[in-house]
Amino acid sequence: MSANRLKDILLLVGQLNYTWTNTESLLIHMIAGLAKVDKETAIIIFLTLNTTRARTDLVERLAKMHATPADCRKDVLDATRRLSAEARLRNKYNHCIYSFDEEGAPSMTQLMRIVDGKDEVRYGKAEILDDAELQRISDSIASLTNINRDIWRITDRYSFPT
Repeated sequence: MSANRLKDILLLVGQLNYTWTNTESLLIHMIAGLAKVDKETAIIIFLTLNTTRARTDLVERLAKMHATPADCRKDVLDATRRLSAEARLRNKYNHCIYSFDEEGAPSMTQLMRIVDGKDEVRYGKAEILDDAELQRISDSIASLTNINRDIWRITDRYSFPT
């Protein structure tokens, strides 16, 4: 594999992580608005919940409360569900090791996860980082960018603290 290909892959994964983190942090504004707290309190709540799943669960539960207007509920739930749908790919690239070969063999990822079956243990599912997979990463980045913009529109529309 060429040095340029390696750089392209690492740049793309870095962009995925940056876009994810930037977008996930916008949940702070949703927490603040839906829980009717100031931004500083929402930041503490956000940072206390140490997983994306916990943060999105909180936002979704707050959105589902009777006090949340139906249109706000719909907008928030749509955004969090789309964010959750992107989590699988992001988690894959944050919890794997990468294999690059200077001899020209395909780049690979190997998941760092144990799967306990009934009679066996499996681990380290390996997958090729081909052009189709790189396109999936690019598509996820584009999707996260759109979710980011939508969360900002929701924040503005419902006057959530910024």
